[in-house]
Amino acid sequence: MTDDILDRLEATIQSRRGADGDRSYTASLFAKGRAKIAQKLGEEAVETVIAACADDDRAIVPEAADLMFHLIVLLADAGLSLDDVRAELQRREGVSGHDEKAAR
Repeated sequence: MTDDILDRLEATIQSRRGADGDRSYTASLFAKGRAKIAQKLGEEAVETVIAACADDDRAIVPEAADLMFHLIVLLADAGLSLDDVRAELQRREGVSGHDEKAAR
């Protein structure tokens, strides 16, 4: 097993696919479908923004953790992984953000 918490979290999330939604929050998200997962991701993104605008910078951390959790659930639902995101970031490495956006 990897020492990286995000990799361990991703493995746990993957293991919840098809599990009992009454016993697992993650399984209940999968059962509700992609629209619900995306909604939760959006809610967490807004909560992260709100925390970022507050006076307590430490308040960002738990919201960012919730945001990342729900992002990994969405990736898993789409059959994607953190490795897919890592590959995209690696592809963009060294490319100006303006140039990368213009190429889309």
